Amino acid sequence: MPNSTFLPAKLAALTLLAMPSAALAQLPEPVRAMIDAAIATGDETKVRNVIDIARTTNPDDGSELDQLLAGFETKLAAANAAETAAKEDAIRSAGLFENWSGQGELGAFMSSGNADNTGITASLALTKDGINWRHKLGARADYQRSQGVTTREQFLANYELNYKFTDRLYAYGLAQYERDRFQGFSARYSASGGLGYDVLTDGPTLSVKAGPAWRRTELIGGASTNDLAGLAALDFDWAISDNLALTQDASTFIQSGSSTFTSDTGLQASISEAVSVRLSYTIEHDTDPPAGAVKTDTLSRITVIYGF
Repeated sequence: MPNSTFLPAKLAALTLLAMPSAALAQLPEPVRAMIDAAIATGDETKVRNVIDIARTTNPDDGSELDQLLAGFETKLAAANAAETAAKEDAIRSAGLFENWSGQGELGAFMSSGNADNTGITASLALTKDGINWRHKLGARADYQRSQGVTTREQFLANYELNYKFTDRLYAYGLAQYERDRFQGFSARYSASGGLGYDVLTDGPTLSVKAGPAWRRTELIGGASTNDLAGLAALDFDWAISDNLALTQDASTFIQSGSSTFTSDTGLQASISEAVSVRLSYTIEHDTDPPAGAVKTDTLSRITVIYGF
């Protein structure tokens, strides 16, 4: 639904669409009234259908009908251009904390691997789309404390900046922080930059990106490593129906030390316009983890999502 902020610009142009032209007065009045009513809606499909019917019932007035259709299309294009310009002006003038959208998650999980337990999970994802720039902020926490002992403590936060060269091609810069004592590190910092491309944009959507990366890992024992790596990632979303969606996010940091592969598969069902429930399964695999940590962690989550 169009944002009400931009409606005045478009409505001002659309009011011209229903104004009859004095030079075109040969059509029978009922036919002309029907066409004017269709034009007033601003619906191009409806206007074309009504004019097609008028051609059938008034074959001698084809030239006048052509002029009516051409006039409508010209004025509709102007109305759409005015709406687009109003949207762009609003985006360009938006403040630092305006035009953000996103979702928050809260739920429970079961895990296997370094720790077999249940606990709570929470996350936040925010996006701000500009004319050429796009900002993404993300954070997730999985935590459990049982009988005074912490059995899972995993935190992740990231920020990604995109510059759009075209509607599909963009450059990205990514900064990420992780903490997971049960995988053997107290902190892991990652930075990457490269190119991304929106492979699919209609129906199912698919975005891929890749580029060089740098990672610093601070181990629980006090040692640390610095590695050059390569990052490859994909983001796939498919609205199976109006209320059901499949999501798949996957990424890999490939390096000479311990490479990391992550996959998150989710099935999301809408309860209302803003609230949905998500079942997800996450796999994280490190090829050479610290001593005492297993290579593969899995995490099953059920969460309630609120979109805004």
